[in-house]
Amino acid sequence: MAHFIDRRLNSKGKSTVNRQRFIRRYKQQIKKAVSDSISGRSVTDVTSGEEVSIPTRDISEPVFHTDKGGKREMVHPGNDQFSQGDKIKRPLGGAGEGAGEGQASDSGEGQDDFIFQISRDEYLDLLFEDLELPNLQENQFDKLVQYKTYRAGYQTDGVPSNLDIVRSLKGSVARRIALTSGKKKKLKQLEETLEALKQDTHDHQLEILELEKEIDELKRQIAKVPFIDTFDLRFRNYEKRPQPTSKAVMFCLMDVSGSMDQATKDIAKRFYILLYLFLTRSYKNVDVVYIRHHTQAKEVDEQEFFYSQETGGTIVSSALKLMDEIVEDRYPADEWNIYAAQASDGDNWADDSPMCTHILHNKLLKKVRYYSYIEITERQHQSLWREYTKLGEANTNFAMKHIRRVEDIYPVFRELFKKGITSKGES
Repeated sequence: MAHFIDRRLNSKGKSTVNRQRFIRRYKQQIKKAVSDSISGRSVTDVTSGEEVSIPTRDISEPVFHTDKGGKREMVHPGNDQFSQGDKIKRPLGGAGEGAGEGQASDSGEGQDDFIFQISRDEYLDLLFEDLELPNLQENQFDKLVQYKTYRAGYQTDGVPSNLDIVRSLKGSVARRIALTSGKKKKLKQLEETLEALKQDTHDHQLEILELEKEIDELKRQIAKVPFIDTFDLRFRNYEKRPQPTSKAVMFCLMDVSGSMDQATKDIAKRFYILLYLFLTRSYKNVDVVYIRHHTQAKEVDEQEFFYSQETGGTIVSSALKLMDEIVEDRYPADEWNIYAAQASDGDNWADDSPMCTHILHNKLLKKVRYYSYIEITERQHQSLWREYTKLGEANTNFAMKHIRRVEDIYPVFRELFKKGITSKGES
């Protein structure tokens, strides 16, 4: 299979090799860079673009070349400087003392990696590709809105990837006919007149010269009409139309007790920021309820949820009770798709973990579409995990995942919300 790479420049001096095709071609490398970048960013900087480095061996392109073929004779110059056993002097300045960041090597020549900058929107699109809220059902068509892309005619400006070649060529043909049809008709008449004068036995030398001059001028004017012009270009136009689906609410329950050190809280916040970005980018008008808890639970706003320093002991059931009260008061299960994401280090008051299991099994899991529990700890699983394991075995809308370090956040997030999966197991 041969690949043709179009290197022509458009009017703005940008290569017409379209950017989206490049991203699709190297999506695996770019997605890996996007995934790795999550762990290296601060909590407040997870939405900016990303600089992607692609090894040069991965961006090689096919080229055409002529075969040497036939019989060829070559003369290779001999070595007139060194004899076997000679020692080569050290280069001036020493070896391996360059200004580059790499280490010295004897493996020959090489090339720097290709650095590719993706925008914020491209970064977020790749971040949340193939993700969705599991088990979403159509119950009320006045709240949650998803966007779908539709064709919306043509426009005279756009990115090269949306260029409609057939439509543009049709415009080119129409323009050339409109601009040259009159001249071509007149040219045909002049050529017929010229031929008649040449066939005539009388002397028409001056008339013939005038006609030839006029014919040459008409041909020049016709040739000046370009084959294709920027006015001919037509780009496929796309627009996003809202698709009402249903009403949905996401409950975010975060443990802020004393056992949650700053590093653990930071991981939990990163997870919830990803969740918030996913909801706001993929859906419209999703309600988000934030609940912080230690020995007591409290519904808070976004600012307090992420930045409050309040802490204390640990009674997880307080958050589950508050969530159940809010559901009963504001989000009836027959009208809303209810989701919940709980993050904790798993440490809980010994007598409280069975109470958490009881509330989830007998109340919340009967109302929610999907409940995810994320335990953040490098130690062995805590009492809450052991209790919740029973729930995972009996309920398909309950998922458990374990995060040990920052690098685990994004892979775990994708596993929890991967498109097409309606039930999750434990990990």
